[in-house]
Amino acid sequence: MPSIPGAPGARPVLLALQGGGSHGALAWGVLDRLLEEGDLTFPAISGTSAGAMNAAVLAAGLASGGPDGARTALAGFWRDVSHAGAHSPLQRTPSARLRGSWSLDDSPFYHWFDMLSRMVSPHQANPTGYHPLRSILARNTDLEALNSDAAPRIYITATNVRTGQPRVFSQPDLTVDKLLASAALPFMFAAIEIDGDAFWDGGYVGNPALFPLVLHANDCDLLLVQTNPFVRHELPTTARDITNRLNEITFNSSLLKELRLARMRQVVRPEAGEVRLHRVHADAELTQFSPSSKLNVEWAYLKHLFERGRAHADRFMTRHGSDIGKRTSFDLSSVLEQLMDGPIELMEVAP
Repeated sequence: MPSIPGAPGARPVLLALQGGGSHGALAWGVLDRLLEEGDLTFPAISGTSAGAMNAAVLAAGLASGGPDGARTALAGFWRDVSHAGAHSPLQRTPSARLRGSWSLDDSPFYHWFDMLSRMVSPHQANPTGYHPLRSILARNTDLEALNSDAAPRIYITATNVRTGQPRVFSQPDLTVDKLLASAALPFMFAAIEIDGDAFWDGGYVGNPALFPLVLHANDCDLLLVQTNPFVRHELPTTARDITNRLNEITFNSSLLKELRLARMRQVVRPEAGEVRLHRVHADAELTQFSPSSKLNVEWAYLKHLFERGRAHADRFMTRHGSDIGKRTSFDLSSVLEQLMDGPIELMEVAP
């Protein structure tokens, strides 16, 4: 495994960007704040679903215009997403606006859409294969820059429908279809056909995939930008809430597995190099939002998530910015212990 090249004084960070619909705007805010740090570089980025969109726009922007170009590109992408959704029937109700709720739970159109998605497949409801993100990505992602040597290496995860295995797409032949494949939720969009295979959202098998980043370098800092909370304390009781929680659990299971493997790698094979884990998240806030809010693309909501993302990234840099390049700041054990009955103890394995 190679080491990470960089200019003298630069601190390279490998980025892992989760998906989560419009909650990806929180990651936009995190990235915007990190791009202000002049000594941070991002040689490799892994992203899934909305994280794949952020990864592609970020990488293309860095390649063509540096950090300022990347910030401008990300802002343009999310503004375009909001414009595209302005005339959608999936909007907050007046009562939700009065309550200050970002949820779509009161919207009759949301309930109709939710019911329809369980009865009619995307292939039946949308036989032309129209995808609202296709033109948005085409306008906001410079594919030539993205596939150039100047761009960070990015890894886009999709789920092979037939095999159930992850497929990781990367340069130099990234396309809009490969990005869309990573975000093709099967109850919303038809599977994307690429080279004779069909692909669904990558969150089922890697949200995001960490193994490409761990293999990218033998000694690295890996920063997870998390938009899908591990824990929700409220018990889901409606059929819709149960389905949404099952999706969250599924989308986090592969990530937790890879985090455990990264931790075990350092214990079992210390000679392979250290993976210093870091995390920026907003679990306490995101668990207050209904899953339906992931379909809310109002500009006011996206800007709210953006500002919260910037605030959390700023807090991370204040508390743990000095840890980059030196030590892990993400206490994975505390997360794993929430999932077990007692503390985690490392056992010695006899040779």
